[in-house]
Amino acid sequence: MSEVLVVASKIKKHIKDTAGMNTSASAMQALTKVVEDACARAVENARSDKRKTVMDRDFEA
Repeated sequence: MSEVLVVASKIKKHIKDTAGMNTSASAMQALTKVVEDACARAVENARSDKRKTVMDRDFEA
């Protein structure tokens, strides 16, 4: 199990405020996996452009 990369209180508040729903603890691990995957793709996009800096556009590609 990897370190949680999201702020649980902020995610829970966002979901509560926008949808009126509660959020389980396991949702944080699932969201962390989504973030890890997005970061890995962004890193690969930056590498393919021969850069050492990940930029916002790397997440959109």
